[in-house]
Amino acid sequence: MQKTDPKSVRQIIDQIMDKSARKSDILEMRASALWPDIVGPGVNRYTLRRYVKNGVMYVRLSSGALKQELSFQRQEIINAINRILGKEVLREIRFS
Repeated sequence: MQKTDPKSVRQIIDQIMDKSARKSDILEMRASALWPDIVGPGVNRYTLRRYVKNGVMYVRLSSGALKQELSFQRQEIINAINRILGKEVLREIRFS
């Protein structure tokens, strides 16, 4: 048996995820979970449902005015989530 350099738990998890076909699913779940941190508790209070599928985050809001306001900030939200994840997971956000 050969000796190898020690690895951190993070490195081991990343290696396993790289080999897994479900890595994109996990990143999409993490992107959805970041929503409250990015938009804050005020906006999150009006969020009824959110999920990510194939790089698109679908967000259902209870306020029409808020939908309009967030549509202007769409690209900033996408950039913030992708920056935290360290990878381009989101391409688009759709509000309903």
